[in-house]
Amino acid sequence: MGFKRNLLAAGVILAASAGLAEAQMSATTMSDIDVHTGPGTQYPTVGTATRGSEAMLDGCVAGSHWCRIDVNGMRGWAYAQSLSVEQNGAPVVVEQHSTDLGVPVVTYQQTDEVNTGNVNADPAPGDELLGTVEDVEAVTPPRTIRNYIDENPVDAVRLKGSVVVGTELPRDIAVRTIPDYRYSYVRINGQPVLVDPDTRRVVYVYN
Repeated sequence: MGFKRNLLAAGVILAASAGLAEAQMSATTMSDIDVHTGPGTQYPTVGTATRGSEAMLDGCVAGSHWCRIDVNGMRGWAYAQSLSVEQNGAPVVVEQHSTDLGVPVVTYQQTDEVNTGNVNADPAPGDELLGTVEDVEAVTPPRTIRNYIDENPVDAVRLKGSVVVGTELPRDIAVRTIPDYRYSYVRINGQPVLVDPDTRRVVYVYN
């Protein structure tokens, strides 16, 4: 019961399909994985699931690498690259085949009570709230982009909410243009993120 209360304090999950229990899929962990209280390594870990553990997969965040699972008595979030689902008698990686597998799409909404364990990154009272999460095409930036970000730091912005691909940034948050690159960047709650300057949607999150 204590774990369930803590998980509810960390956020809520909203299923895009009707009937969450009916949408669950059977998955297997492909390696030893950390299970987190939210969709990202910035969230505290619930525990570790060993390789080959059977898990129930609720679904994955659209355009993200994170999925909600039940495994070994733990309920939380795991990296999609570390999960497999059987298809035509063979295991396939969830991250690479989520569409083919028909993995349900879920969204994550963080409550104000979440504590990521990073005091400096916690939003302060009155900080703005991140916008809704929508399905966007995630990008894979070249290494040179991260080099530019590291060499041209900006002040971090503190916002309430989970920073995942598809999140909409408030219009008054300034983003920095990256020379000869389509996307801009900003640092949210200690994490560098790439943003589509036209839609204000996050297209990549650096962990």
